[in-house]
Amino acid sequence: MGEVYRARDNRLGRDLAIKILSHKLSASKKDFERFEREARSASALNHPNIVTIFELGQVDSTYYIAMELVEGELLRDMLAAGSIPLQQAIPIAAQIADGLAKAHEAGVVHRDLKPENLMVSRDGFVKILDFGLAKLAGPDTKQPLDAGTVDTSSTLPGTVMGTVEYMSPEQANALPLDFRSDQFSFGLVLYEMVTGKRTFRRHSNAETLAAILRDDPEPVASLNSQAPAPLCWIIERCLAKNPKDRYSSTRDLTRELASLRDRLSEAPSRHSLTRT
Repeated sequence: MGEVYRARDNRLGRDLAIKILSHKLSASKKDFERFEREARSASALNHPNIVTIFELGQVDSTYYIAMELVEGELLRDMLAAGSIPLQQAIPIAAQIADGLAKAHEAGVVHRDLKPENLMVSRDGFVKILDFGLAKLAGPDTKQPLDAGTVDTSSTLPGTVMGTVEYMSPEQANALPLDFRSDQFSFGLVLYEMVTGKRTFRRHSNAETLAAILRDDPEPVASLNSQAPAPLCWIIERCLAKNPKDRYSSTRDLTRELASLRDRLSEAPSRHSLTRT
C-alpha cells in the first residue's frame, strides 16, 4: 500500500516510520480509503503489541502515516530457515494473540494477519503491523462484517500467494467475517512457526483456497514431535473450519497461550510438556 521510510522528529527527538501512499495509488479512491482505514483502525488501538499511529496527514498531493518505528525482523524472515524453537515461538504467539484480543475487544478485525505483518524486535517483542484491510465489527462479538468488503483481489492469477494462504474459510468464500476469522489466520501462522510448513499451500491460488475449504491440516505432532498437546489443541481449535468451533473470545485464546508459555518457562525439562 505504500513505501515506508525512517524519519526523525526533531521537535520530539525521536525516530519514527513514515508510510507514504504513492501518487499512483492516491489517485484510486479504493486505495486511499484502505490507506486511511489503516491509520484510523490502528490509531484507535492502544496496545504494546500493536504498532502505534501518530498521525495521518497530507503534504500537497502526498498522503502519509507517521507511526512508531519498529526495529527488528519480520516473522516471515525468521521462518525462512524453518520452524521456530518452542521456547521462542510460544511467547511470540502469546503476544500476537494478546494484540489481536485488544483489537477484537475494540471491534477491529485485522483480516490480513500473516508473517509479513508481524515484526519481532531484537528482544523478542512483537508488533502487529498493517491494518490496511481492517474493518470494524461489534466489540469482540459475532457481529459480522459486510461480505462485500472482503478483498478477494489476491485470488486473481499472478497475484501474491501470501494473503490467500492465510485466509479463513469464510474469507475465502467472501462470507461475512468477525473476529474468529483472525483466529483462523493466527492458527495458520502458529502452525507455520511450530512446524516450518505453510498449512494449506498448494501450486495455485485456486488449489490453496480449495485446501483451506476442504482439507484437514497435517497433524502438528507428526511434523514436530516436541509440540506439547496443549499447543496442538490450540492450533486445532483455531483452524476449525466452522467459526463456531473456534474460540468464543480471543481473550480465551490469549489466556491459554499465556498459561502454556508460563508452564514452558517453569518446566525443568521438555518432558513435563510433551504429549501423553
